[in-house]
Order: sequence, then C-alpha cells, then structure tokens
Amino acid sequence: MPERRFADLKLLAMDMDSTLITIECIDELGALAGKQAEVAAVTAQAMRGEIDYPESLRRRVAAIAGLPETSLLQVYEDRLGLTPGAEVLLAKCREHGVQVLLVSGGFTFFTERLKARLGIDHTISNVLEVKGGKLSGALIGEIVDADAKARKFLEVMGSLKARKEETVAIGDGANDLKMMAEAGLSVAFRAKPVVRAQAGCALNWCGLDAVVNLFD
Repeated sequence: MPERRFADLKLLAMDMDSTLITIECIDELGALAGKQAEVAAVTAQAMRGEIDYPESLRRRVAAIAGLPETSLLQVYEDRLGLTPGAEVLLAKCREHGVQVLLVSGGFTFFTERLKARLGIDHTISNVLEVKGGKLSGALIGEIVDADAKARKFLEVMGSLKARKEETVAIGDGANDLKMMAEAGLSVAFRAKPVVRAQAGCALNWCGLDAVVNLFD
C-alpha cells in the first residue's frame, strides 16, 4: 500500500447503525413495539445481503406502525451509545479538516441529532412518516439504499474536489458496499463476512479510532 497520511484526507464517510453507534435503531424500535425478534431477524438478513434492502426496510418499518413518536427520543436518549473510539476519530477529522459524511439506511431523527451533537458535516438517511403522533408504518420519499449511499458519497466527494485516494468509507453491512467501492480506502468495521471479503481492510475487535492507525 502506498504511504497514506490521515492529514491528506478530504472525506471520511461512515455508516451509522452498528458503526458510529453501537445499536441498530430499527431493532430497538422493534423491541419497544414487542416485535424485537421479528425485526432483528430481517435486519440481519439485509446486512448479510440475503434480501433486498428497500424491501427489508419497508417490512421492518411496517412492523413498528403504531409506536408513539416519543419512542424515537426514548431510543436516542436511553439506548443509543457511540461506538468506542468514535469521538477520537471525529476529533482527528476536525483537527485535519477532513469532512465527515454520515450515511444511514436508518432514520433522519437519529442522524440529524448526531450531526448537531458531534459536528458532522453531511448526512443522508430515511424519513419516518408520523401521523397523529404515531409512526404510520411508512417512509417519506426515496429509500436510502446502497445506491443512494454511493451517490451521496460521490456527490460530497465532487463538491470537495477530492480524489479517490483522499477518501475513506467505513461500513458493516451489504448496503455499504457500493459506497465503500468508491473510496480510496474501504474499512469493514465489525462487519458481516460479505463486507469483510470485499473491503480494503477489516477492523474486527478494536474501536473506531483504529481507523487513524491505518495511516502513516
């Protein structure tokens, strides 16, 4: 591998669920709806690439229909934790002027709060429909799938006039692979086997701060 310096990067993109944060938000919402096993099983199939991501997301969102909108804040405040090393990695990005893109097949409710809290530059995620103070079981707008993640990555990369070798993408599931393929360095973080097999490197046990150690 040619010499790489973290300070030379312009863009670092990462997935949210089970990457920047320790949970899968949809699974936690499923638990609150009394459908934890059903929802988690579909999540696992989607992350392994066994079923179509948009279809899997529609099924899971339909399963949590009727949950009060306040359940979203309950998950954010009581169950969502940052992955060890996340704040160190983000501080390193700020130190060197590396822009951060948070991509998620999850939900805007969570990405926008993390963006404000952590000083993240760009996000893309799905919007849950709420009617009468409850989740309707539907989504608003286009679903953020593997293609949408890759498009957003290339869009931000273009706006920064970044070359491929000046970018990193970190993910754990099959729906991250297209984005990761566009990056100069792709990092499988505690990822499914299908992702580890295609990534430039895999971090299986350490924290997110270990990404910094991949550079000279």
